[in-house]
Amino acid sequence: MENKKTVVIGVSGGIAAYKSLDIISRLRKENVCVHVIMTKSAMEFVNPISFQSLSQNMVVHDMFEEPKAWEIQHISLAKKADLLIVVPATANIIGKVANGIADDILTTTIMATKAPVIFAPAMNVNMYNNLVVQDNIKKLKSFGYDFISPTSGRLACGDIGEGKLAQTEEIFEVIMSNLYDLKDMKGTKVLVTAGPTIAPIDPVRFITNRSSGKMGYAIAKEARDRGAVVTLISGPCNQPTPFGVNFIRINTNEEMREAVLNNYEDSDIVIKSAAVADYKPKLYSSIKIKKGEGGLNLELIRDNDILKELGLHKKKQILVGFAAESNDLLQNAKEKLLKKNLDYIVANDITGTDIGFASEENKVTILSKDNDPIAIDKMPKKQVARELFNLINKKR
Repeated sequence: MENKKTVVIGVSGGIAAYKSLDIISRLRKENVCVHVIMTKSAMEFVNPISFQSLSQNMVVHDMFEEPKAWEIQHISLAKKADLLIVVPATANIIGKVANGIADDILTTTIMATKAPVIFAPAMNVNMYNNLVVQDNIKKLKSFGYDFISPTSGRLACGDIGEGKLAQTEEIFEVIMSNLYDLKDMKGTKVLVTAGPTIAPIDPVRFITNRSSGKMGYAIAKEARDRGAVVTLISGPCNQPTPFGVNFIRINTNEEMREAVLNNYEDSDIVIKSAAVADYKPKLYSSIKIKKGEGGLNLELIRDNDILKELGLHKKKQILVGFAAESNDLLQNAKEKLLKKNLDYIVANDITGTDIGFASEENKVTILSKDNDPIAIDKMPKKQVARELFNLINKKR
């Protein structure tokens, strides 16, 4: 990001208060300016010095404290904020804001800011499910406030259930997504496929490929961060499910085809980055194939060519394919582009050991029908996704 962003983090009095320290550390590593406001009860759980050390700013906790500079603290922070997030958000702070109570530095800052405000609740499961709390949450959502839902698990009190603070990594990603400098795809419907598919041989064995899903997931996150409505259809892989997308898990080529066709007509941009199996066993054994003395011969037949089918039925959609090649990269990619009626194709050389499958980085060439190939040098996959959408959005 070119312009330094400012996040105000409100810490209220819950046992999860210490987890905010990890979020602050992550934000500072991304060069985000962080200001912390603590309630009095939060200071019973964590010493303000810890927040001050990590944020590298004075912690604000008393509305009537003599200011270090001539400014009204809650108004000053309200104006500085590009985003205000309350983490953890207790039932008390949620109830106060929902009912217009501004009796401390945090609630007054929330009332005074024009920046987006997000609450990350953390509390006892029974308290979270209390109708009063749920009504307050519903009320705040109707006013435009956002919430990061808590997870289920063992709580500090020993109870098990919903109310555990969301993972700090997820909260960090929500913040960074809100701060993202490009918001040029609001309302655009993007369909992304990612990961491998499997072709079952018997109840135990299957054929698959080495796709990790990282490129497709990076594309989905990029579209989401730019404001798009994203549907991500993913084969089996170990990537965490991104927040804020419509996520569909599939296994086989046929399941992928069904999910894609169900969402295709309503999509504006379709990016098929999944490594879908081209072949499957001609015969599937419903029982486990027992090991014999000799070898095992499998006859493979062609499976659905989903990308070609999409190209044949393309209407308003911008259709993007991927070509993972081990030789004649540009020639093979160009043939695939024309044969399958694509608008763009992203070609990458799978022989490189430091890019592609399972790597955090990629090096690709983007081809289209009307323009010269555009080479994208080695960079993180999220950055590759950014360059891809930059190109697509120029033509829309």
